[in-house]
Amino acid sequence: MKLKQFGAVLAAVVLMAFPMANANELVTADPASGSTVLVSPSAVTIITSLPLMADGNSVEVTDPSGNRVDDGTLAIADTEALVGLIPLTVGGYYTVSYTLLAENDVPLTGNYRFNFISPDSVSSQSPSPIAIDATASAQPSAGSSKGTDFLVIMMLVLSIFVLIGLGMYARKIFSER
Repeated sequence: MKLKQFGAVLAAVVLMAFPMANANELVTADPASGSTVLVSPSAVTIITSLPLMADGNSVEVTDPSGNRVDDGTLAIADTEALVGLIPLTVGGYYTVSYTLLAENDVPLTGNYRFNFISPDSVSSQSPSPIAIDATASAQPSAGSSKGTDFLVIMMLVLSIFVLIGLGMYARKIFSER
């Protein structure tokens, strides 16, 4: 009877792990985080791992002085968010801030920067250190996503339950002899 209860608990743990393993993540961005562009981009594109909702999303792009340079037109198509830009004229680091919504998921919020070198600037600006949002990176490294971390933890918990179950089963077999 205890083995059936163990199986039910094990199944519940496994089923609870799957929805969280699919948390929305930033897959790629163009211009990419930390990149240097020599030609003024006409838009910023962000691609996520889950389809985005049609409403409630925001992507803002600001110049080195903090002035908005996006034109306010945000287009959403499946996993892609695209915001138009006015022609960039000032060289320096531009910040892209985003809040993207996928159905049944927490908002994906973050920011990143890219460097634009204006054609008329002769000297390049030395990069200044920035605070990086650890929860949302433009190009996450392998193994750094929350979904992957959660899946690994759930697999460890599952292995503990399996170990306990096998121990109980072995004890039962040896006690019957």
